[in-house]
Amino acid sequence: MKRSTRNIARMHGWRIDRTLHNYLYFTFYNRYVVLFLKMGYLVAGALRRLRLPGIPFRMVFERYHSKVVTLEDAAKILTLNEDVVLGPDPTERIIPYRYANKIILKEPDFIAVMDCPCRLSRDDPCEPVDVCMAVGRTTAEFWLEHGGKFNARRITQEEALARLRESHERGDITTAWFKVATGGRTGVICSCCSCCCGALEGMRIAGALKGGAEITNFAPSGYAVEHDVSRCVSCARCVEVCIFGAAGPGADGVPVQDNAQCMGCGLCVERCGAGARTLSADGSKGLPLDIEFVRDELLAKGE
Repeated sequence: MKRSTRNIARMHGWRIDRTLHNYLYFTFYNRYVVLFLKMGYLVAGALRRLRLPGIPFRMVFERYHSKVVTLEDAAKILTLNEDVVLGPDPTERIIPYRYANKIILKEPDFIAVMDCPCRLSRDDPCEPVDVCMAVGRTTAEFWLEHGGKFNARRITQEEALARLRESHERGDITTAWFKVATGGRTGVICSCCSCCCGALEGMRIAGALKGGAEITNFAPSGYAVEHDVSRCVSCARCVEVCIFGAAGPGADGVPVQDNAQCMGCGLCVERCGAGARTLSADGSKGLPLDIEFVRDELLAKGE
């Protein structure tokens, strides 16, 4: 047994089922996503015919979900020089889910990148495909020892940060993933596009069901956009880049901002050359995954 496999087993303890899930998940990454989506469509079809709510999706998304992260907050994760072990977050202010809600980044300067299973599952995927990063030795080393067919390789913190900035220039959002299969913790940072991301597709599948509007596996970043109409030049770049439908065309050509839909990814702010859009903390969106703030907040309250 390889060292990384032993470390995965040690992380899960007596839960051999989760160790096996973790192993299969990352060893057969692309097939897992394909199977997940096929099963999603089958289950959704049955639920629609029976006019039932999407309870199975809600159960899955409580165990497999993500947090939208701004480029600035992601940069703080990718440049950490000390371990961060926080959680679980019982208040659900940062991670509003029951089962996978810990922030554990051990040896955070040990980073690996690997081909994205969602992009690999598409006939004509967005490029580049190597947009998934593991931060911390436990998961990153497993990728390196088992992910050869997905071109897993170690990168420096500087390379990771550069890749993330490039992904934002392409219009990808940054997400931090929390999965029961990986110890209920974060450590996987992805660059997600609306056309390839299997989780976004899964959310759309669930959204078509009865009560589906309440089912999501994406938590907002903790920020929302403030739109200064007086500075807006109606270039519509924000409308073009928003994958959540929060920025929409207005009747007079000035984009309309719907913060009920806004996930606070920051892409529209980065695209706005007129400086008409800014990100501000929004309590209704929870707390941001700002490592400095989260560490002080949780430790101060003994959580």
